[in-house]
Amino acid sequence: MWAGVPWWFWVIHYFKLLSNKKKSVNETNKNPNLVEAQSVQKFVYELFVAAGLNHERAESVSRLLVLTDMMGRSTHGVSQVKLYLDQLASGGMSKTSDYKVVRDTGATIVWDGDYLPGLWLVERALAVGYERLRKHGVVTFSIKHSHHIGCLAALVKDAADRGYFVTLLSSGPHGKYVAPFGGTQALFSPNPIAYGIPSRVRPVLVDMTASITTVSMTREKVKNGTQFDRPWMLDSTGHPTTDPRVLEVSDPRGSMMLLGGLDSGHKGFGLAIMVEALTQALSGHGRKDAPKRWGASVYLQLIDPDAFSGLEAFCDQMDFFIDACHANSPVDAAVPVRLPGEQADKNIQASQINGIFVSTQTRAELVECANKLGVPIPSSDFSKC
Repeated sequence: MWAGVPWWFWVIHYFKLLSNKKKSVNETNKNPNLVEAQSVQKFVYELFVAAGLNHERAESVSRLLVLTDMMGRSTHGVSQVKLYLDQLASGGMSKTSDYKVVRDTGATIVWDGDYLPGLWLVERALAVGYERLRKHGVVTFSIKHSHHIGCLAALVKDAADRGYFVTLLSSGPHGKYVAPFGGTQALFSPNPIAYGIPSRVRPVLVDMTASITTVSMTREKVKNGTQFDRPWMLDSTGHPTTDPRVLEVSDPRGSMMLLGGLDSGHKGFGLAIMVEALTQALSGHGRKDAPKRWGASVYLQLIDPDAFSGLEAFCDQMDFFIDACHANSPVDAAVPVRLPGEQADKNIQASQINGIFVSTQTRAELVECANKLGVPIPSSDFSKC
């Protein structure tokens, strides 16, 4: 039915759509805390380069931090930049060294990360794993002495998008924030667990911790002077509280509540023990070594479904299950059942149009860092800081 439409109609239509898109972005960006994602990534990249990271590492870290914000995980996104830059300046995060191969059997690899940027280190391990999957089908990494690896969901997304089942676990051997079930003294880190499951529409992305909340969220609450909506913390006597200050401000300290709470926290405790074993015991570096440096022990496993019954069969089963979940009658008709990762996917699409949320405080921190490092400040987005 479009056969008789002249060529100039399509040209005008194209530029009209382009204009409307720009208009939408500009109108949204009247909110000074919404900033174009590419602009933020370029700015953050330049900060890391000025701080001493090479181009590859700076690109990886800046891209993944911005992706984290695009997914809606603001506590682990660009808000981490100042902390990372401080670590680079103090030597807590390594700049120019390289990881060391401790052991390599082909299908299992142990690296000493020398406290290099964790986001880059895991992304590098993923790249090596993709190459080896053709031969081995399953490739497993154990990494000790990594620095912070940020939002795990942002890291597993690429592997799941490629059609691989991926598991990523992390623990901080230096950190004591969560008490064992039934205990009152903080002993281990939140111990995040993430996995990505491929499907034909979009991957399922699960990212959780063995504790109910995270250290970054707790510190953000303290910084803003707000309480948790629910009692997700435990005071020094092991009683529930909404006060985030019990973790690091109170004396004696409290701890973060395990997943499952007072009734079923043994389940979160069980997950935490698994993470401790796979990240620290397998890598040979953990709490026994009593490290004082901010870092992580990491477990990464990639599975190629084609090494088993095949990706088509895998997706047949997963897609059936996903469809069944979507078809399940919801408690609230206005809130249908959704799978983990679906909201992150919507957030990414919205961020590509509207930009990402960068708080006033984070924007001010980036400007402060730029002034110290001599990096030009993007006037359009950060001039009011």
